[in-house]
Amino acid sequence: MEYAIAVIDIGMTNKKIAVYDNSLRQLDARYRNFKPKMVKGLETHDLEAMEAWFAEELKDLVKKYPIKALAVSVHGATFVCVGKDGDPVVPCVYYTHEPGDDFYRRFYERFGKAEDLQLRTGTPAFRAMINPAKGLFFAKEQFPEEFKQVTSILPYNQYWGFRFTGNAGVETTYMGNHTYLWDQIDNKLSSVARDLGIASLLPNELRKPWDVLGKISADFAAKTGLSKETIVTMGIHDSNSAMLPHFAKKGEKGFILNSTGTWCVIMNPVEKYGFAEDELGKVVFFNISAFGTPIKTAIFLGGQEFETWSQCFMKLYKRNDIPGWDEALYRSVLKEKRLFLMPELTQGSGQFPSSKARIVLDGKNYHFDDLSSFADPSLCASVKYTEVFAALRISLVMQTLTALERAGIEKGYEVFTEGGFRIDDSYNMLLASSLPDNKVSLTDISEAAAFGAAMTAKMALTGKSLKDLAGDFKISYREQEKKSFPELGSYREVWLAEAESKKQTVC
Repeated sequence: MEYAIAVIDIGMTNKKIAVYDNSLRQLDARYRNFKPKMVKGLETHDLEAMEAWFAEELKDLVKKYPIKALAVSVHGATFVCVGKDGDPVVPCVYYTHEPGDDFYRRFYERFGKAEDLQLRTGTPAFRAMINPAKGLFFAKEQFPEEFKQVTSILPYNQYWGFRFTGNAGVETTYMGNHTYLWDQIDNKLSSVARDLGIASLLPNELRKPWDVLGKISADFAAKTGLSKETIVTMGIHDSNSAMLPHFAKKGEKGFILNSTGTWCVIMNPVEKYGFAEDELGKVVFFNISAFGTPIKTAIFLGGQEFETWSQCFMKLYKRNDIPGWDEALYRSVLKEKRLFLMPELTQGSGQFPSSKARIVLDGKNYHFDDLSSFADPSLCASVKYTEVFAALRISLVMQTLTALERAGIEKGYEVFTEGGFRIDDSYNMLLASSLPDNKVSLTDISEAAAFGAAMTAKMALTGKSLKDLAGDFKISYREQEKKSFPELGSYREVWLAEAESKKQTVC
């Protein structure tokens, strides 16, 4: 082994440190979850505890592997405000915090209409703090004295790079990820960044994720035992990182990545930035790729919905299994069109922001809150356990289809599904069967964000291009079998009507 690469992969739930060799084979991995640090009743990231764990694990790993580079992959919607000593001075609030309708009203009154901002920044109007500009606006209001101490505001991946090297920077994938902070037409900090009064606090020269931010600081070297010559790359947003193996193998267009997990992220590399008029106001946006090119994107909280509804069903029906593929069952549910499961558990996070999480059975609404609290257990007497799971899987396929359409899928485009749903036979059969004009393939990449980050570190160490790395690793693209489901089309029409219905109260 010539050298090893350490990757810090920070998900909203799981944190991981992985080690790769010079052939991009994963050699080791350590995992941990961190509870939120509560500040003024708000869930915030425990940055200090995370940093201590990173250093502790690296100190052990460097004894086993010749680590020469460190790369960081992180979840989105998070910026960190640091002071003159380089430490965070404002609590880093979870992007899941819901500030309420009055907050959104004040935000858009001050910074501009949602559709105008979407047009220029590529960003749709998410609720909670999923638009980081909202998180920073909230922080200024909630922590005014602390905000006066801020000398720099750093994207989450660059914050960690800053902690490791002492150098500040910014790269393409994070600033271009539904932040409201980057004007994608003029390619500069947006009017929102200026009107927030933070433009001077943000690094504004976009670099590439494989650029070297710097060598680790003497302090971090002492804490970890890493050589002072260890380089740190700029870091990368996790969904964009997952694109890199496919860019290397397939080129930069002609496919759509269906990356599934807590968030299902559908990403379509396109040649030109821009919205059609009827797309404004919808949950479709543009990422900026590692190359600085546009990626049309649509997302929803598919993994969260599957896990949360599954737990609800298990409690209701007093079972703990997850039913598998049953063709006759799915045909029956689709043909009868009497049972539907509707999004969204986190309202405003996905493709149907006006839809309330519920089951519709024979025209009656069973809302998630009532089901999860046993306020209305009558559903169990009316529909089978296997049927509600079928409705859940079908709902996820319905949401995926809408996201694919909004991301601009075209006839002949290949769809690559990876992440948690790639092992769900029911989801994959239904999705592929719903796309007769598109080949759907399942990849064997289980942790694509970390792998993509390792690729950036190898590029930095060797000077190779992304395409040059294509021969260094293999990806299995297994084509998903399709069947004819004529019932899908008519079921989807009814499902979509329910998703947009204004009559979502209990009958």
